[in-house]
Amino acid sequence: MTNTAAPPAEPLPVASPKEVRAHARRTMLRHRGPLARSLALHALACISALIAPQLLGRIVEGAAHGTVKVAPVALAICVAVVLQAVLTRFARLASLRLGETVLAEMREEFVDRVLSLPTHTVERAGTGELVTRTTRDVEVLAFTVQRAVPDTLVAGTTVALTIGAICLTDPLLVLPCLIAVPVLWLSTRWYLRRARAGYLRSSSSYAQLTDHLSETVAGARTVEALGLQERRRRRTNTDISASHRAELHTLNLRSVYLPIADTAYMLPVAATLVIGGWMYIEGLVTLAAATAATLYVQQVIGPVDTLLFWMDEIQVGGASMARILGVQTAAAVVHGSGKNSIDKTQRPAPHDGEIEVRGVHFAYRKQQASLRGIDLRIRPGERLAVVGPSGAGKSTLGRLVAGIDNPGSGSVALGGVPLSELSSDALRRDVILVTQEYHLFRGTLADNLLIARPDAEPADLERALRAVAAWEWASALGLSHEIGSGATELTPAQAQQVALARLVLLNPPVVVFDEATALLDPQTARTVERALAQLLSGTVVSIAHRLQTAHDADRVVVLEDGRIVESGPHRELIDRDGSYAQLWKSWHG
Repeated sequence: MTNTAAPPAEPLPVASPKEVRAHARRTMLRHRGPLARSLALHALACISALIAPQLLGRIVEGAAHGTVKVAPVALAICVAVVLQAVLTRFARLASLRLGETVLAEMREEFVDRVLSLPTHTVERAGTGELVTRTTRDVEVLAFTVQRAVPDTLVAGTTVALTIGAICLTDPLLVLPCLIAVPVLWLSTRWYLRRARAGYLRSSSSYAQLTDHLSETVAGARTVEALGLQERRRRRTNTDISASHRAELHTLNLRSVYLPIADTAYMLPVAATLVIGGWMYIEGLVTLAAATAATLYVQQVIGPVDTLLFWMDEIQVGGASMARILGVQTAAAVVHGSGKNSIDKTQRPAPHDGEIEVRGVHFAYRKQQASLRGIDLRIRPGERLAVVGPSGAGKSTLGRLVAGIDNPGSGSVALGGVPLSELSSDALRRDVILVTQEYHLFRGTLADNLLIARPDAEPADLERALRAVAAWEWASALGLSHEIGSGATELTPAQAQQVALARLVLLNPPVVVFDEATALLDPQTARTVERALAQLLSGTVVSIAHRLQTAHDADRVVVLEDGRIVESGPHRELIDRDGSYAQLWKSWHG
């Protein structure tokens, strides 16, 4: 096992408010047709709702003068109400369809961006950070898109049209409505200045809690064996306290803002009744106009209340969108679409498996260098073994050669092209890092193998399984047998053999092995390693924790304290009686 220092946590970026607004604008422009139809239907429904107050005002006016005809007016009101209900139904259906379409596109785009993130970005972000954005943030945004945005659009349209109807009824009656504007404007401005930061802090604290909980669960046996229960419990309580404080902060913001807003939007109702009545007495407005305006103001309470209710949810959704777009920002920078980045898509693909490491220095943390001035050329098709004591930097070198991490200084090139200038697709196609980690997807055994090469024939699958000493149990199980979560669970050793069989099918130009056979027994591991050496036609770099791997290699490189101290064939290094010879003697007892 290597003892390389773990990379420090680096949370994924969060999109700025400007980027969130720009994304929202682009989305609206991309769906301007459906959006326009939805808004038009909502506007028509709102206009239908404005008919009844006007007719009721006429009834009141007619009753005052004894000229009212109730029956036809009542019939017109009923027609208007039915028309409003029908239009509202189709308007809401159009909004929901639009919301689902937008959400589906964002989910697909998000998954694409997450899958395109480089391994080192995912590792440094931490499990909780990415899991929280993939689950909680997507769920919050889904609720916002499905409910908050359509309802807010409806409410905003209703408020605007209702105010317009009051202006058409009598412009003087708009004045009482304005009494709430200063209160709502000041309180909303105060709230919005603080809400985004509060909700981002809440999401971040939740991600940290998730990260530490998953770490504790995954290492439950280690925690129990070392008696770390109380320490992990204290850490969890600290995370819960931090999350509680973050949630309490946003709750305090709402507890200040919402009561003020609730009071503010009730003021126009009282003001319209009092001032409208005074205007009627003074002969400035008609009784019908005062009645209609009062009903309009009463009618607008619901939409305003909806706006205030969903404003908080939109702030939560906006914070989640900023975190989701942050993943897209990270992926865009990796793929060269970010500012000051390299356009990797224009770089030529390498033509061979030659690897050149030149003047490489690397450190996970400042003042803790893992590699110091590494110069190494690996010939196409060469079998190279990297050995050395624990903590010498073997796995770090393997990660750099595989393009997982970028060197702090110096360069790593494949076929003359720096790895940092290759697109992710080219890099992942041509250079494969194989560790003891593996993953089985829910599906048949054949499905799990065909991931590497979809056009492989059954004979190819059998050859790959035989190469990794897995054909005996695989044939007994059957290639069409369901495996994975919820189906037949393979042993860790069997799962690792499936992962190695995928490698045989893929046969990439460059393979970097780092404890790839650690879960197999020594005899099977030796058999598998020799079979892989024969079947893989490209360059193979083995981080050799078992020195028998070095014995079979074309060349051995010895690392000590981040530097190459010896390089040469096994027999030659044994004859030198240097560091490698000492390691070989120690390994053989």
